[in-house]
Amino acid sequence: MQRHHTHPRNVPPPPTRLSGWAFASLAIFLAALSFGLYRGGSWLNLQLNPPPEVKLVTSPINDIEWQGMVAGLETAAAVWRANTGIYLKDLHTGRTWNYNADRLFPSASLVKVPIMAAVCDKIKGGSITLATQIRLTRAGRVGGSGSLKWVRDGTSLSVLEIIYKMITESDNTATRMLIDYVGMTYLETAFTKLGLAHTNITPEGMSLTSGRIARDNYTTAREMAGLLERIYAGELIDRVSSEFMLDVLKHNKSRSRLRKGLPLGWEIGHKTGLLRKSCHDAGIVFSPRGDYVIVVLTSEVPDYSSAKKFIAKVAGLTYKYYKIEADLALSCAPGARQVKLL
Repeated sequence: MQRHHTHPRNVPPPPTRLSGWAFASLAIFLAALSFGLYRGGSWLNLQLNPPPEVKLVTSPINDIEWQGMVAGLETAAAVWRANTGIYLKDLHTGRTWNYNADRLFPSASLVKVPIMAAVCDKIKGGSITLATQIRLTRAGRVGGSGSLKWVRDGTSLSVLEIIYKMITESDNTATRMLIDYVGMTYLETAFTKLGLAHTNITPEGMSLTSGRIARDNYTTAREMAGLLERIYAGELIDRVSSEFMLDVLKHNKSRSRLRKGLPLGWEIGHKTGLLRKSCHDAGIVFSPRGDYVIVVLTSEVPDYSSAKKFIAKVAGLTYKYYKIEADLALSCAPGARQVKLL
């Protein structure tokens, strides 16, 4: 972190970043570099970011398997003892299934995904960059999740670091820093520009109180899935912004909910939320049989532990069908005799 000291001419200042953040910065260095270079000209963007290759799916889920999976999901949702909204889309076949997908749920920390997108749109406009520094003040310090609440007042952080903390740790102080910097009015306008009809943001909605509030933040399973699908397709803001956001989502540190219902070998980019008896997870799953978007929202939950288990169960039901069985995996191994997949 930058400190406001002077140094003798030609003598480099000592390192000022906290060591705990060094790894995080390195992890997304290339994404940030390509993002910044993109702003220098579209021709350079084409050189650094060629069109992505179409992913080859050797054994996509067939109609019978899909019907079996959604029947299990329907049963799980129906017997769940609280409110739930679910949206599932196979990004290879285009099949979708939903349950209360347009019902409003308090968004909790899922609101941080459109906040990230809104900030990226501001970066695209050129008024700020990922390197722009924002100072942490005592007034901007917020409790709850995240590690920035322990950082010393006056510390300067880059927008890149703040976005990373906001998404990967669901850091509330990072979120407040971005909101204070770009302004609530800008975010309200940006959410509309993103095409969000039901996902909103209000000052009251950012409160961490567990009780009812006058104007909460809301979202739907369908709108959250739509944001994630546009990120996956490279269409949210622009392709480089989408790739950057997807990379950050893939570094989410949560190991519960969707992540717990999937095998450790599978990649997932996702964002969780938990506040005021609501518990959510929304993500893009990269599976051997095709990538898919899955959003599970819950509200009025009896307790957060059971809600997390329910979300993990939903993820597990998709894993049951998207996994590759041992014999199929062997048939696809290098040098193995190829078989016709029905």
